[in-house]
Parts: sequence; C-alpha cells; structure tokens
Amino acid sequence: METGNQSCGTDFTLVGLFHCGHMDTFLFTVITLLFAVALIGNITLVHLIRLDRTLHTPMYFLLSQLSIIDMMYISTTVPKMAVNFLSDTKTISFLGCLIQVFVFLTLAGCEALLLGFMSYDRYIVIFQPLHYPVFMSRKICCSMVAGAWSSSSINALVHTVYVFQLPFCGSRIVNHFFCEIPSLLPLVCEDTSRYEHMIVMSVLVLVLIPFLAILPSYAQVLVVVLQMASGKGQSRAVSTCSSHLTMASLFYVTGLCTYTQPHSLHSPGRDKVVAVLYSIVTPVLNPFIYSLRNKEVMGALRRHMG
Repeated sequence: METGNQSCGTDFTLVGLFHCGHMDTFLFTVITLLFAVALIGNITLVHLIRLDRTLHTPMYFLLSQLSIIDMMYISTTVPKMAVNFLSDTKTISFLGCLIQVFVFLTLAGCEALLLGFMSYDRYIVIFQPLHYPVFMSRKICCSMVAGAWSSSSINALVHTVYVFQLPFCGSRIVNHFFCEIPSLLPLVCEDTSRYEHMIVMSVLVLVLIPFLAILPSYAQVLVVVLQMASGKGQSRAVSTCSSHLTMASLFYVTGLCTYTQPHSLHSPGRDKVVAVLYSIVTPVLNPFIYSLRNKEVMGALRRHMG
C-alpha cells in the first residue's frame, strides 16, 4: 500500500451515483430531466424579472440572484456526472476537483446567506411596511448580495486551499458523484479531526445562524397570517409560508447533516442521497416554490407570452 503523498497531477476517480445495474440508464434519464427543468425554470424566472417592471422590487431582485446561484449550483455537478456516465471514464483531474470544490462551496454558502436575507425581506414587508423602502433600498440589497458572494468565496477559498495541500495517500477513488470535502477527507493520510472542527465552525456561521434566523421570522409571519379574517387569503398565505420554510429547511438540514458529521460516521450511500437533495432537487424546486406559484410572476409570464 502506498503511504506517501501523491503528486498534484494525479487524477481522482469518482465512483458516481449510478451503480444499480439495469437502473443506471433510468436514473441517468431522471437526473438529466431534472437538470433541464432546473435550467428552464430558473432562466425563465430571471428573464421575467429582468423584463417586467412590476417585478423590479427587492424581493424579486433577491429571487433573481437565487435563480442565478441555482443554475450555477446544479451545473457544477450534473454535467461532469453525465460526462462520466456516458464516457465510462469516471475520472476528474486534480485541478478539476479543486475547482469543483471551490465553486460548490461558494455557491452553497451564498445560497445559505441569501435565503436568510429573503426571510428578512418578508419580515420587513409584514412588520415594518412603512420603513420597507429604507430597510430594503437598492443599495442595501446590493450590499446583501455582495456580502453573501464575498464571504462565501473567502470561506470556500480557505477550505479549498487547506484541503488540497493535505497529503492524499494510496487510492484516489472518491466514493461520490462529485468532489466534495466530506468525500475527500477519507483519502487523506493524516489526522483531520482538528480540521473537521473548523468545518463545523464555518457551517455554524454560514448555515446554522441563517437557519435559526429564518425559523422565528417565518413563525411570526405565520402568527400574523393565522389572525387574518379572510379564510381564502389565510389558507393561501399559510401555504406559501409553509412551502418556503419547507424548501429552506430541506437545504439547511441536509447541508448540516453532511458537513457537521466526522468523516468516520459518514455512509457513502446516505451521503449521495442527501447530496442529491441539496445539490439537484433544491435548484429544481426553488423557482416553482418561491416564484412560479406567485400571482405576480404568473401574471408577468402571461403578459410576456401574449
């Protein structure tokens, strides 16, 4: 068994998501369709928000940023997975793996922060409507987005540089369908427990804090909604709030499950299923849950389709 550090030029081998024999083609088709739906849904939403003046509001500005992130997010993993499946090579270069980790971490961190800012926007609309133009001015919205991108990029850069200077020993077979830090740590031939504590601290700041901010925000919104006199308006608002909270919870909880466990407790099969939820399912559902169910968005869609 080789115990020395391998060169930076050595490729990694991705086991992939598909290893079910006769089910491979079916699963590949489903993932490809989900990828196409995610791109179409998010591109449609961004295009509508850009074209329709009624959607030039802080809420839809943040939603357009979420859609852009989701398009990049799903494009970071699925195309390479598809290429490996069709070509049967299953390899990714050292540099390609490094770039994939950096881009994925940046987009995941940015989305986690952006979801928190979106809940803040909804909170201000309901509880501080007169101050909404001040608290959610264009300058503040741009600062939120810039802060999310810069902080998540710095965090991703620190983790990527640290992980890829570690010594990878023996086999470079990554039991995953894309390069992700929890799936790379078992290949490192030194103790990574202290670094795993650093991962937990990063996750607490970028993921857990926004999630804990979202929960009371939506809880207060739901309390106000349940006091509404209109039964129809109440049921619609409850449905909207609950669907938003469900999607946010799906993203945050699956991410926390993956990144807060020590690698000794990880199960490759479970990790792949959880990764599909936050890296593929979430970008597919977000445009439909957050916007395409919205009357303003559907009205804009009908107008621009004639």
